[in-house]
Amino acid sequence: MAAPCSDRILLDDWHIVADRAVLTEGRPFASRLLGVDLEVTRHGDDADVVCITGGAPVRSQQLYGYIWACLGTPARDIVHLPEAFEDDRHTVTGGSIAVKVSGLRAVENFLDMGHFPFVHTGWLGDEPHTEVQPYNVEITEADEILATDCKFFQPVASPTAKGGMMVDYIYKVIRPYTVALYKSNPLQPGRLDSITLFVQPVDEENCIAHPFLCYIKEGIDEPTIRWFMQLIFAQDKPILENQVPKRLPLDPRAETPIRADAVSVTYRRWLRERAVTYGAIPAAA
Repeated sequence: MAAPCSDRILLDDWHIVADRAVLTEGRPFASRLLGVDLEVTRHGDDADVVCITGGAPVRSQQLYGYIWACLGTPARDIVHLPEAFEDDRHTVTGGSIAVKVSGLRAVENFLDMGHFPFVHTGWLGDEPHTEVQPYNVEITEADEILATDCKFFQPVASPTAKGGMMVDYIYKVIRPYTVALYKSNPLQPGRLDSITLFVQPVDEENCIAHPFLCYIKEGIDEPTIRWFMQLIFAQDKPILENQVPKRLPLDPRAETPIRADAVSVTYRRWLRERAVTYGAIPAAA
């Protein structure tokens, strides 16, 4: 039996346990969070979350089209995404994708520009444009990881792109299992589309990825946004599920980084310093 989660930073945080769109009125929906089996039931505009074992209620909220749960005592609010409240953006839930790997691996993959030409060939990257240019990484006053000045040539950066373009990226790790990226909008220079990946840690070696997309409405509709996200993630899924080991090693000696991995190195160190162990292989003492 898998060990229960003991990381307070995770137990006292909010995590997605269901996309509201998949819930049927009055019919329990099975979910799992941090090794705990849950049932989510929609009643009109409300939704209840309970533990399957014993039926104890779990704190829950609704936001961004998702049902959220906290197994402990909430230490902070659900992540605030200002772009979700801008009237000229589509806000789209990109589907809930089960992945047989640690959620921390899914976050790290999301941060990796180096895989674009090899995994997303003809879409987010292509040869000979394989070099990841130097970029800046810092820890902000809000205790988030921020990577700026990220640039990468992409053949089809967005469904609205008319050809290949150099794309500006900003990455932000907001919580251990939550990461966002902001990228150039092909039709509105100076503005950025945003994609936030909320990763539901089912257990230490399984997760559900919930992409939430805030795209500027000009030239695009919601089905196209969802299709493009699912196309890209379908290319990532088999790569993620072949990661060995499935949990993320936090020992700096475990895997050899290169310059392009600066944000990944920072992410692993950030996890170590915040005593995140669930879904990870902790560094040796």
